[in-house]
Amino acid sequence: MPNLGRCLAPLVLLTTPAASQEFDPASLDLAALIECRADVPTYNDFALWLSSAPGAVETLGWKEVASGNPFLSQYELPAKIRMFNRETGSIVFTAAGPMAVLDGIAATDLARELGVVAVFSTPQKFLGEKVVVQNTEESEGLTFSTDIKLNVSTVESHPGKTLAGCSYTLEIK
Repeated sequence: MPNLGRCLAPLVLLTTPAASQEFDPASLDLAALIECRADVPTYNDFALWLSSAPGAVETLGWKEVASGNPFLSQYELPAKIRMFNRETGSIVFTAAGPMAVLDGIAATDLARELGVVAVFSTPQKFLGEKVVVQNTEESEGLTFSTDIKLNVSTVESHPGKTLAGCSYTLEIK
């Protein structure tokens, strides 16, 4: 599963090996992760488990499929999930989080529904984001910056599809 490891590598570095052993796959709320209803540690624990536990993808019943994009790991799910008042059976992972692969709605329309602001919008490409959580904490001389953003986009590798999901980042300065 080298593609998933590359996509999740930045987050995995911010968690501990014990986190992957403690993650319970039965606790996975994939819709919550995609809709930005989870926190960074919850996502990081899941991402570490998914990228490092032997047989994690099979445990979830997911099937890895070619995404046609070196920056996305794509999976077909054993059953559709519901998020953003829509259903999908396909998800992708970026370096920062999971996104649903949606049919039947233009990225601009979904962004408007979700209050996501366009960062880049042309007839060929859409990219929008909405800050859900942004905070900074200081501890023992280090600054921890947490960002959780809801993203809506289109990508050339998925014509006619809209990607919508969450990015979870934690920076330590």
